Amino acid sequence: MALKLYNTLTRQKAEFTPIDPNNVRMYVCGPTVYDFAHIGNARPVIVFDVLFRLLRHIYGPEHVTYVRNITDVDDKINARAARDFPDLPLNEAIRKVTTATEKQFHDDIAALGVLPPTFEPRATEYIRRDDGRDDMVSLIEALVKLGNAYVASDHVLFDVASMPDYGKLSNRSLDEMEAGARVEVAPYKKGPMDFVLWKPSKPGEPAWPSPCGIATPGRPGWHIECSAMAGALLGDVFDIHGGGIDLTFPHHENEIAQSRCAHGTPVMANVWMHNGFLQVEGEKMSKSLGNFVTLNELLTGHKFGNQNWHGRVIRLAMLMTHYRQPIDWSVDRLFEARESLFEWNKLCFDAPTDVQLNIEPITDPLGDDLNTPLAISAVHGLARNVRSAKSGAEMTAAASRLRQGLDFLGLYEIQPSLTLLAQDIDQGPSDMEVRPLIEARNSARKHKDFKEADRIRDELAKMGISLKDTKNQETGEIETTWEVTR
Repeated sequence: MALKLYNTLTRQKAEFTPIDPNNVRMYVCGPTVYDFAHIGNARPVIVFDVLFRLLRHIYGPEHVTYVRNITDVDDKINARAARDFPDLPLNEAIRKVTTATEKQFHDDIAALGVLPPTFEPRATEYIRRDDGRDDMVSLIEALVKLGNAYVASDHVLFDVASMPDYGKLSNRSLDEMEAGARVEVAPYKKGPMDFVLWKPSKPGEPAWPSPCGIATPGRPGWHIECSAMAGALLGDVFDIHGGGIDLTFPHHENEIAQSRCAHGTPVMANVWMHNGFLQVEGEKMSKSLGNFVTLNELLTGHKFGNQNWHGRVIRLAMLMTHYRQPIDWSVDRLFEARESLFEWNKLCFDAPTDVQLNIEPITDPLGDDLNTPLAISAVHGLARNVRSAKSGAEMTAAASRLRQGLDFLGLYEIQPSLTLLAQDIDQGPSDMEVRPLIEARNSARKHKDFKEADRIRDELAKMGISLKDTKNQETGEIETTWEVTR
C-alpha cells in the first residue's frame, strides 16, 4: 500500500520512500523522567505507536526499527531530586527519582495499548561509549574539530553562524531569531543563538569527564543527547523523526544542526513529523489554571469527572482528532470514546482471530498521513455491518473483521478489561462525590451568587450529572436530586 506523510521540513505531504525497505528507521523524542507524564506527553506516544504499527504492516515487523529515548540527565531532574530527597546525596536522590518516574511512565503508557519500541536508550548510556557507536562526547569533539563548535569558560557551544541554513525546519532565519531574542546572552557566547553542547557540573551534580581537554567535569546539554542516541542506533541519516510540535524549535532545529554538521550530511532524517498541541476544555493546559492533568490521574480517577478512565478510552479519544491538528481534551470527548469502545468490543468479543481478513478500510485512511478520524469512521462502518448481519456466518465474518480493525488500531480489549469498561459506564460518580457539589451550589443560590451556582451546575454536567430541583411542600425548601445522564 502507498503511504503519504506530511513533512515539517518541506511543508508538503508526499509519498514515503524509505532509505532501505528492509530497515525502516524512526526516532521519537521520549520523556524526561522527573514527573508524571501529562496528557500532552501521551499524544506523541499514541500517534507514533499507530505509525509504528502501520510501518510494520507495510514492511514487516522485522524490517522496522523504532527508537524512543529516555532523558535521565536534566536540570529539572536535579531540582526534583533535591526537593523530594533533601537528606540524600544528590546523585542518589536522582537515581530514586529517575527509576521511579521511568517505571511510572511505562506503567501508564502500557494502559494505552502501545507497543514497546525496538530500542529505548537512556541518555546517560550514550555520554561516553567504548563500542565505537556515536556518543555525546565524540559528537562534540567532532563539531569542535570541524569548526562548528567552540570551547568557552568550561562550556562547549554550537556556533549557529557556522551553519548557513540553520532554522530551515522551523522556517526562521538567523537574523529574525537574533532580532527577536529576549534572553540575556552569556558573555562567553559568540552569538546570541549559540547553544550549549556541554556545561560544567555544579558540586554534587551528575558529572562526567569533559570533552576537548576541559579539566572541569561536566554534563551534556539536552539537544546533543538525541543526536547521539539517534546516530548510534539508526545511523547518520534515517527515515522519520517525530515528536510534539513544541519541540520543533529549538530542540529539533538544534538536533539537525548538530547531526548534519558532525556527520557531513544534507539531512538528519528525511521526514519530520510533529503532532499538534493539546488544550483542556478550550484552554492551554497549565498548573496555574488548575487544568493540568497527568495521564496517571486520568487512569486512576483523580480528575475529569472523578472517573477512572480506561487506557483504551484515552487512546481512542486521542485518535478522534488528526494528529497534526490541535486537540481539545474534554470530559465529553472521553464519554463519547468510552461508549463507542464498549459497543465495538462487545460486538466482536467472541469473534475468531485465526483468519487474517482484509482491513483496508482501516489501513487506507492511515496511509494518507495517519488519518485516524477517517479510520475510526471506518470502524463505525464495520460495527454497522455486524449489527445488520442477516445470518450467523455473516455476523461472525463481520465481527472478525471489526476485531482485527480494532486490534490494528490498538483498541481491542480482552474480557477483563471489557468488564471494566462496562463498570465504568454503569456506575458513574458516587453520591459521596456529587453531594458536596450540590450542597455548594445550593449555598451559592441562597446567597444569590447565581454565577457560582451556574458554574457548579456546568461542572456537574461535564461529569454527566443532571440535576432536578423540587420544592418541599412542607418546609418550602428546595431539594435537589441527581442522576447520571450518560
